[in-house]
Amino acid sequence: MNRNSYDGDVTTWSPQGRLFQVDYAMEAVKQGPATIGLRSNTHAVLVSLTRSSSELASHLQKFRRIDEHIGISYSGLMSDARLLGKYMRTESLNFRWTLSEPIPIGYLVDMVGQKLQKPTQMYGSRPYGVGILVAGYDRDGPHIFQTCPSANYYECKAMAIGARSQSARTYLEKHFNTFVDCDVDQLIRHGLRALRDCLRNEAELSTLNCSVAVVGKDTSFTIYAKDSVKPYLDSIDETGASAVATSAAAEAAPAEEAMEA
Repeated sequence: MNRNSYDGDVTTWSPQGRLFQVDYAMEAVKQGPATIGLRSNTHAVLVSLTRSSSELASHLQKFRRIDEHIGISYSGLMSDARLLGKYMRTESLNFRWTLSEPIPIGYLVDMVGQKLQKPTQMYGSRPYGVGILVAGYDRDGPHIFQTCPSANYYECKAMAIGARSQSARTYLEKHFNTFVDCDVDQLIRHGLRALRDCLRNEAELSTLNCSVAVVGKDTSFTIYAKDSVKPYLDSIDETGASAVATSAAAEAAPAEEAMEA
């Protein structure tokens, strides 16, 4: 029997032990604009690409503020992300109202995982087609969590999801050991450099197609978009140009010495 015999609903297992509806939802995450999360000892940063359906439409905002100390970015179906964001905001407010303190990040992510699990076990429902990066700061410090349509969730030092995010993950894997001691500006620059690797060859980062969010010690969840992102974009361009010039000078020096000899 072919694959289509087992993907009619989410409760049917294939002979290979897979739930194809969950696999399809994971593919929806891979089709969305890339988003990246990374953290240091004091702050967590989210950076994301934004898309516009046409030149006449505005770019979609990829960040949602959940509470003063929590925010999310997502890749996949925006409608599913909006619903889950509303759920997270409600649970966070209920916790704060009941206990008079902010909700721990891990506790909230666990609740989201339970909500994501339910439609994978019920006939007539479908998995949420969205992956979420959760950035927050609590008594244990800054956190980056990733949630998946399969209801799995992971705490990460850095993570990238969405279209062409493998290039960003490669950058993060090379540099994540340096993130620990970075200040906020350095962390944002690392995120933008990783995000730049997710673009098509002819595209470049601009104030229209990317945005940044920061949360951390003594910093509530803050979103930087449009003109407020420009200083960071300029700084990574200057850093890149400086690195190229240094590399060119280093390559030219041995050649000059050989000519003099």
